Amino acid sequence: MAASLVQFGQRHVTRGVGRMANAVIASGKGSHVQFQDGRKLLDFTCGIGVTSLGHCHPKVSRAAAEQCMKAVHIQCSIAFHEPYLRLVEKLLPVMPHPSLDSFFFWNSGSEAVEAAIKLARTATGRQNIIAMQGGYHGRTYGSMAVTSSKTIYSQGIGPLMPGAFFTAFPYWHQHSLPMSTSEEELSRQSLWQLDLVLSQQTRPQDTAAIILEPILGEGGYVPAPTVFLQGLRDVCDKHGMLLIIDEVQSGFGRTGKYFAIEHSKVRPDIMVMAKGIANGFPLSGIVSSKALTDTQAPGSVGGTYAGNAVSCAAGVACAEVMQEENILANVQARSSELFESLNELLTDPKTAPYIAEVRGRGLMVGVEFRSPGTSPNDPASDASSIQGLASKVSAICQEKGLLIMTTSMFQVVRFIPALTISKEELAQGVKIFKEAIQEAIA
Repeated sequence: MAASLVQFGQRHVTRGVGRMANAVIASGKGSHVQFQDGRKLLDFTCGIGVTSLGHCHPKVSRAAAEQCMKAVHIQCSIAFHEPYLRLVEKLLPVMPHPSLDSFFFWNSGSEAVEAAIKLARTATGRQNIIAMQGGYHGRTYGSMAVTSSKTIYSQGIGPLMPGAFFTAFPYWHQHSLPMSTSEEELSRQSLWQLDLVLSQQTRPQDTAAIILEPILGEGGYVPAPTVFLQGLRDVCDKHGMLLIIDEVQSGFGRTGKYFAIEHSKVRPDIMVMAKGIANGFPLSGIVSSKALTDTQAPGSVGGTYAGNAVSCAAGVACAEVMQEENILANVQARSSELFESLNELLTDPKTAPYIAEVRGRGLMVGVEFRSPGTSPNDPASDASSIQGLASKVSAICQEKGLLIMTTSMFQVVRFIPALTISKEELAQGVKIFKEAIQEAIA
């Protein structure tokens, strides 16, 4: 049965969708998924950071089921619906700045990014958007235009949305600097590159916004230093540009704070949300100040399924679970254990020669392996290392009972377990990961 379904899927699901497992997941509960072939795996992918409260959290699933019996679809251009407004009510107190008080909910992260770009252009009367090298914001045309983590997302389908420009992110790979380079120096170099972009490519007077993830997601799980974020805020304030913070993957407790931008105390003008907002129900959103959103004419924003009632009801339940189960405290405790265990790889003489860096925040953590490099011009390449080590480790983990993903064009494995994960489950997953490394380098 399972094999025949897989074959059916391979024949009839578009080839453009990539999968890390050619198998059928039948169910999920908490930090585990059950495959139709009988395998039960510990899940450190969470649907790429979506089911943050664990698969099928009972309170969230119950709230969605109850809403299904009241109203499934109430179109946002026809009337308000209660779950939408209740979700706004729940989110207002946890916003990283009190100026963020006007919401619009959509379906996917990509759509929310499109909405943020649209708002920035409307509010400023300017066209151009500056994004980060290595950033990921989606696969629709506008969001693709500001994505540069990999070329696969937009290969062969240009031209993309005009007015997109890129500047360096403070990641040592991008500056051809040693891994030991300080955050301050990486930030200084990156802010200088931004100065050059504004002097050579897009004038500040033509630039609506700068968009970035506070932690690069598909770019390698690289946190933006506080000094860099503060520098971006200063540049935006100086030139009347808006700062768009994309919290699609890093938001809703993932980094140990409700939103990753809180670590820096930097104020976003527009914030993009999705993934963990509704624990698997399709929902995204943007939030900004009412002063900015009031620049948009009624009817200029909307969507058939925007802010779906069932998804919003799930979002309300998620917000309640975050408080009732003290999720942030669990993230902070498990994060400390995770970093302590992974950092042992850097001191173990067997694994240390293969590990470049352990980085991240909360339960958004990347392990970068040393690599022969994707180019002979990469100064960080290590000819003695193993090609494709991250993918090999991920594959071995799956064989041993752990789903864990790679990310970026570099050799990075990412940890994004459920924020509800127990001490024992985390330890089990890290044990499998370490065993996989030992097998891959043997």
